[in-house]
Amino acid sequence: MDVDAIVNAANTDLQLGGGVAGAIRRKGGEAIQAECNRNGPVPLGEAALTTGGKLKARYVIHAASMHLGERTTPESLRQATQNSLQRAVEKGLRTIAFPAVGTGIAGFPMHECAEIMLDVAVEHLQAKTSLERVYFVLYDKGALETFQDVWERKKKSL
Repeated sequence: MDVDAIVNAANTDLQLGGGVAGAIRRKGGEAIQAECNRNGPVPLGEAALTTGGKLKARYVIHAASMHLGERTTPESLRQATQNSLQRAVEKGLRTIAFPAVGTGIAGFPMHECAEIMLDVAVEHLQAKTSLERVYFVLYDKGALETFQDVWERKKKSL
């Protein structure tokens, strides 16, 4: 996917271990982890920006929705999503791609994740922003169907 930034489902220590973070580290190179080490730790719900290393995307935005070894909460997900969008705007970015933040190792329910992330994205795009497109890149058919179902319901109220 050709976007300005991808979002990493991060912990507050910005340690790129497994899941999405591990894939970013493997594909993007150790320079991304080195930048994370300089930028972290960050407060819960915050988002940190690094370069994209060897990735196609120019930037990686690390959405800290959990403390290392703990779980994502509705509020930490909401804040991390909002702050990720804000980091993108601060750089004047036009496109961003999110995973279903917090639904992997952090154990957050997929349906609630879709509700929160889509609400935040819609709210953001209705305001003044440099972002033209917000993508959700989902890892399996179940996640895709959940986000599509939530989006179809939300579209009716826009």
